[in-house]
Amino acid sequence: MASKLIAPSVLAADFANLQRDIELINNSEADWFHIDIMDGVFVPNISFGMPVLKAISKHATKTIDVHLMIVDPDRYIKTFAELGSNVLTVHYEACTHLHRTLQAIKAEGMQAGVALNPHTNVNVLEDTIQDIDLVCIMSVNPGFGGQSFIENTYNKVKQLKELIIRKGANTKIEIDGGVTNKNAKALVDAGADVLVAGSYVFKSETPTETIKGLKALANT
Repeated sequence: MASKLIAPSVLAADFANLQRDIELINNSEADWFHIDIMDGVFVPNISFGMPVLKAISKHATKTIDVHLMIVDPDRYIKTFAELGSNVLTVHYEACTHLHRTLQAIKAEGMQAGVALNPHTNVNVLEDTIQDIDLVCIMSVNPGFGGQSFIENTYNKVKQLKELIIRKGANTKIEIDGGVTNKNAKALVDAGADVLVAGSYVFKSETPTETIKGLKALANT
């Protein structure tokens, strides 16, 4: 069985010591870098943009998983590929022509992800699941780190897993928001493959040990 992945969220890192925190992830048991790009329109917050992503990808030695919380993501697909993104996730709610967007992401050599807000039912992916490499289930409302976990997420993961199996897809399930050692195991048991953790990792005393603990929990 494929190992479950841990993706620390760089949004929770110390921006004044970004290179230090990038090296920390490089040297830890983490698998991916999770990078949130927010535009202040799709979500009520603004995070880092292209120059910061460029700096991160220069130092990162692991998969770069970029989560676009922006309107009209199609405008920037090529740019994000050029900046070193390996996985590019767009929000279902921000895409008028989701299938076309997925094809455009893959045409640039990236894996294509789709994120779902807490209120969006997984059934909306019924017709596109076979074209999606990763579904990111938001387990908090997108826009800010450090929010508490929405309990309905477990049911949503199970429903999504059923859809993936029924359609014979190879889609990974990623959970983003409020992931800690308290819910990691239950999320994996429900069907999750990738756990994103921000505040829980970077606000801990020993982030490297925290990552190691999460990785162990997710793979027991």
